[in-house]
Amino acid sequence: MGNKEKFSITNTTRSKLPKVPFVKIKDFTLEKDYNLSLVIIGKEKSRKLNLQYRNKNKETNVLSFSLDKNNGEIFINLKLADKQKKSFGKNLQNFVAYLFIHGIMHLKGMEHGSRMEEAETKLLKKFSFE
Repeated sequence: MGNKEKFSITNTTRSKLPKVPFVKIKDFTLEKDYNLSLVIIGKEKSRKLNLQYRNKNKETNVLSFSLDKNNGEIFINLKLADKQKKSFGKNLQNFVAYLFIHGIMHLKGMEHGSRMEEAETKLLKKFSFE
């Protein structure tokens, strides 16, 4: 099975996804046999998932779920990312890359904090998304 089959993107919105090297980032940061699904969602799905899994009744920009040792899912709310990009000092492409990397760091078991931020910054630089 090739790497393309180890990664899938589903866009449930009408929004166009910015160009981000998702497969290269995934292959560099996760094990080669890790199956990752990226789902682009809207406000309602984001709010429902956030309520169901985090008990927070509001939309969020990214959620990640480790299904088991070799399988995970990342959900990105593209419309919210578009609204929030300026407050993070990024354009949409850079912010989506950041959210994807942030989700991967959670799949790797990292918690919010300086260690996670350092790892994210390193990856953003490696893939030219500073």
